[in-house]
Amino acid sequence: MKKYISKENTDLKDFTDAYYAQASFYFNRLLREKDVKVNGTRTDKNVDIKVGDEIIYYTDPKMETKCLYDTVYEDENIIVCDKESGVSSEGLFNFLLEKYGAKKVFFIHRLDRNTEGLICFAKNEGAEVELLKAFKEGFVRKEYCAISCGVYFKKHEVLKAYLKKDSEKAEVQVYKKKVKGSDEIITEYFVEKQNKECALLRIVLHTGKTHQIRAHLAFIGHPVLGDEKYGNRFLNAKYKSKRQCLVAKNMTLMTIGVLSYLNGKTFTSKYNLNILEEKGKNG
Repeated sequence: MKKYISKENTDLKDFTDAYYAQASFYFNRLLREKDVKVNGTRTDKNVDIKVGDEIIYYTDPKMETKCLYDTVYEDENIIVCDKESGVSSEGLFNFLLEKYGAKKVFFIHRLDRNTEGLICFAKNEGAEVELLKAFKEGFVRKEYCAISCGVYFKKHEVLKAYLKKDSEKAEVQVYKKKVKGSDEIITEYFVEKQNKECALLRIVLHTGKTHQIRAHLAFIGHPVLGDEKYGNRFLNAKYKSKRQCLVAKNMTLMTIGVLSYLNGKTFTSKYNLNILEEKGKNG
């Protein structure tokens, strides 16, 4: 059992994703069995949550010990995590806050909930300053791998476009030319393997905007397989892919100051996308 008091207005699902990541894996089951109480009343619906509301989850030991991440690297300044798909960045952050304590973990950057792979956090204010600066100024090289829909005729390309975020809809729009409120995005891809319907890509992010890879690839007609927001519903259903096939695979730091000892160090996720051959055989 876990109990929380809300500090924001939201809904039960978003609250669960952000504050109790283990329960987010079993959210539908918890609702179905009415194993969540809001202000003393069991609920089977995604109800609204207000500031001050009490939320109690009646999770079992298996749920409570569900793995959220593996530690790739940790020292006194940073922790690099290999995040499971289905865990929100906020949910992992709040888990680490419970583990390490307040003011001992600092949020740096995000991965989409259903993207697995590398995400790092600072463990003190000095490291926080250096990491935020490195991410903002492009001194972190980020490589992803993805299964993308469609056949690529160019095996390598540097894509440039403009992205505009719509916070209310929790999505983004990509444009060929700059529009008001948009930012330039640069996405480089390499085709590693390909079959008649999908391609395995290695992707280098030269900018880091919300949903950049997913939206940019969709914009050129090659959405990420399994992406339910920007994707190809036919291929998603055919391949039974309900989460985007996207991994934050490699992260190289080019850091100075208190983190200069990590300059040039590359971290690698354990996750791989091996479904291309399997789907090719079944397709």
